Amino acid sequence: MKYHIYSFEKLEVYQLARKFKIDIKLMSQLFPKEERFDLISQINRAAASIAANLAEGSGRSSNFDQAHFTNMSYSTGLETIDHLNTALDMKYINEERYTEIRIQLDTILNKLNALYKYQIKNKETLKKKGLTV
Repeated sequence: MKYHIYSFEKLEVYQLARKFKIDIKLMSQLFPKEERFDLISQINRAAASIAANLAEGSGRSSNFDQAHFTNMSYSTGLETIDHLNTALDMKYINEERYTEIRIQLDTILNKLNALYKYQIKNKETLKKKGLTV
């Protein structure tokens, strides 16, 4: 028996966000244990929300509603930048690792922005088109 692949799972930006979530989770495991309920929790929730908002938005019937969740995904990406800045400032990550993660996140944010613009401009829903952004 096969399972169904949903439209959001086909999006390149979703696949990148999924990988990013895991990269952040692995990175944050190296933070001091006293940050477990503060920065570790916040950065992991923000990174996870990027992909989760794309998934939730894909279930909405209109492109406008889908765009709203894409915008929320973008916003949580920006929130993640603030948490990364804190990790850098606290010296939990070095400049090289910070740059790698930021480039990864910038790629996701650029794709989210493109997806948002697409959703706002098009009358036909992504579900009908089977888009792979």
